[in-house]
Amino acid sequence: MRALRNLGRRFATDNSAVAAVEFALVLPVMLLLYLGTMEASALISMDRRVQTVAGTIGDLVAREDKTIPAARLKDYFRAAENIIAPFPTDKLVQTVSFISIDADGETLIEWSRRFTGAGAGEERDHTAGHTAGESYDLPEEITSLAENGYVVVSEASYSYTPLLGLVFESDFPLYRENFYLPRFGEKICYDAAPPC
Repeated sequence: MRALRNLGRRFATDNSAVAAVEFALVLPVMLLLYLGTMEASALISMDRRVQTVAGTIGDLVAREDKTIPAARLKDYFRAAENIIAPFPTDKLVQTVSFISIDADGETLIEWSRRFTGAGAGEERDHTAGHTAGESYDLPEEITSLAENGYVVVSEASYSYTPLLGLVFESDFPLYRENFYLPRFGEKICYDAAPPC
């Protein structure tokens, strides 16, 4: 019995493996926190890239004077697409629309073009975006600012797949929309659309 008591006392005062036990308990939490932080920072970085894509295409179109050729618009889309690199561009969708606003604040889509990413080496071109002749829901601040004028609306969306898929398992749909007033204050025609 005495030996058992001595063994119990020794066990109670022995702390040589406490650090290992604490490390084993804390390690899963620390790994989850580290991986979650890495995934979240990559997601935030991709969201910023999508915002930059939307801003770039809208700004470039708003700088045009009177007419934008189809080939130049395609070049703008392809240049903005490179902002996503090194991430794959096949999930990127870019849309630019030219909206007119009348004195009553009513909106009308003059023309709209969409560019969808594709796999490496695949040739692609922009297609019709939103339907021309329909109204477009703009924020009140934009319609009052551009009353009796025009607005360039640029949109970018991306389905982001998490890097590891350990913390965030499903894809995140990212979407950004930007508004620009034409630099010259005039209507910008798209050359493949009906004449202005």
